[in-house]
Amino acid sequence: MAETICRTLRDGALSGEHAPALTIKDSLRAPLGFEAFGHFLCSLVHNISLGKSQAHGLVLVVLEQSPSFYLDMLKHRGYDTASLNNWIKILDAYSDPLGWKGQLRCVKKSALACPEVVTPFRNVGDTDNLFTTIIEVGKGIVGESKAGFSVAVDSISAVLRHATVPSMSALLSNLRSHEQVSSTFWLLHSDLHEVRATLAIEYMSSMIASLEPMTPGGDGQLGTADSISSLRQISLRGKFNVRLKRRNGRVKVNVEEFHMEQSGIKFLPVAHGNSTINQDLLPKLQFNLQLTERERVDRAKVVLPFEHQGNGKTIQIYDGRQSLPGGQTHLDLVKQTDHASKLAKEFDSGKGEIHYLRDSEDELPDSDEDPDDDLDI
Repeated sequence: MAETICRTLRDGALSGEHAPALTIKDSLRAPLGFEAFGHFLCSLVHNISLGKSQAHGLVLVVLEQSPSFYLDMLKHRGYDTASLNNWIKILDAYSDPLGWKGQLRCVKKSALACPEVVTPFRNVGDTDNLFTTIIEVGKGIVGESKAGFSVAVDSISAVLRHATVPSMSALLSNLRSHEQVSSTFWLLHSDLHEVRATLAIEYMSSMIASLEPMTPGGDGQLGTADSISSLRQISLRGKFNVRLKRRNGRVKVNVEEFHMEQSGIKFLPVAHGNSTINQDLLPKLQFNLQLTERERVDRAKVVLPFEHQGNGKTIQIYDGRQSLPGGQTHLDLVKQTDHASKLAKEFDSGKGEIHYLRDSEDELPDSDEDPDDDLDI
């Protein structure tokens, strides 16, 4: 499922639809959100550099890690500063998120690690200005063309410290609906926010990836060094729950395992995971939705009313009228009369008449009359 997320971010948005959006959720019990964020970031950067992605550039908004952290990560993957400048820009909201350092005259402004790649941003609480800056930086990558670019935010939680939930939702909605935004993804620390804030962010997402521990935790109290060590070992592996919202309204759920290794985070499929999930998603009903083998055999023996059995006899279709003695129907009697021949001649000459036949003998004689004849209309 991690590969599916990488392909979705690579392929971008379809014509007339919003850009795909990924929310990566972690918590204190599964604190590998940055590793998962870096995995999808490097995958998208690799596809952009090879020209395999719909996006021609990437705007990376950093709030919890410094720009040098991500530059070093990409350099270890073999990208130098000159190549990064062509298709990636870092919006630095980490160094001075509220503009305090810029207001202190006695403090010298620190030089950026890579001025041609990093752009400072000093007002995280102003989400409208943040959206405008992201779009301007993205257009600076693609130039005058109408090509798209992707947006990555390393921590939505950092923005929510200084902005309201409605303004944060408006920012994400504007990013998804912008015509030049190909795809977007962000990291959310779910245990730092109220449930309504988490649900609002998930509502704005088309993909939700949650990192959870492999085993349920206890009371959460850590009193000894052994318990801290065991917690560290447990946090290096866990379950990767993914929920995909499809365009037709259906939701696909899948689970993988993740392991933290020296080379980075690895995602592995879970044996028989899909069948288990499907069983858990079925509602608790008081009747069975599946047929037994006996019920399947009985259903196959049912003769449909309009089904021809192919036994060599003349096909007789039951038309709903009352049967006559000798197996004849009203239609057979009509064909045997001279009146039927007259109808055939009139049909050949281009003329026709409407003849009414009662469905049953129990029908009242005046039932074919207009019930509104007595009304003075």
